[in-house]
Amino acid sequence: MRIRLDIAYDGTHFRGWATQPGLRTVQGTLEAALARIVGSDVRFVVAGRTDAGVHAAGQVAHVDLDDEQWARIESRHGRAASDPAATIAHRMRGVLGAYPDVVVHRSSLAPEGFDARFSAVWRRYRYRLADDAAGYDPARRLDTTSIRGVLDIEAMDAAARSLIGLHDFAAYCKARDDATTIRTLLDYRWARDADGVLVAEVKADAFCHSMVRALVGACAAVGEQRLDVSDLVALRDALQRTSAFKVLAARGLTLTEVGYPADDLLATRAEQTRARRDSE
Repeated sequence: MRIRLDIAYDGTHFRGWATQPGLRTVQGTLEAALARIVGSDVRFVVAGRTDAGVHAAGQVAHVDLDDEQWARIESRHGRAASDPAATIAHRMRGVLGAYPDVVVHRSSLAPEGFDARFSAVWRRYRYRLADDAAGYDPARRLDTTSIRGVLDIEAMDAAARSLIGLHDFAAYCKARDDATTIRTLLDYRWARDADGVLVAEVKADAFCHSMVRALVGACAAVGEQRLDVSDLVALRDALQRTSAFKVLAARGLTLTEVGYPADDLLATRAEQTRARRDSE
């Protein structure tokens, strides 16, 4: 039985999503909580593996439960659950305790063909950056990066929009062996919110390692007038990592949403994505 899980977490005290021996991770914490409920080990598959310190408001994962595990969900204390899949989120909140830094907001039976990772068609991230014009808010210190000076938001927005499209983003990715850096950047824009904080919205079919934090760091350099708007395209097209800008801190980054096609297209999308990844 495949279950879809909609998840949020404060990444501050996690060493990223993926399980690592001896380290506290989001995946490890959630798998341990569900294993206590179903009585045996489980494995989560996630839409996007976030790095250490990165947050999520709209992460999506799936888990496959065998017949014995599902039977423990269907019946508790001898009573049948009216909506077994939906009770998983409720029961996991009980295991995780009061005020946890990770929560499963919703759990439901996954549609046929659904794969949290391979069926996804896009991911959206938000980055919060506070300059001297916005000021420092200690209540938001865990999800906002601070930077000295006053940044030029119009120049940053123009630079961001110049990068949109299908390109090789090797200059904005941390290299990994045998992994492509070709991505479709669907949307990238900057604006100040009501409190004056600079907020980036970044959407792509997928992101390579550290790509979002590199993109926001490059635009911050434009806002500081250390780079021109046109420099970001030139750096991208050079296809080489550069020291012209800093990769900004993880604390400002949040995965906000994952997009999927209509239910009848989920399996086709998953097959297409797997085939593309296998050929990389």
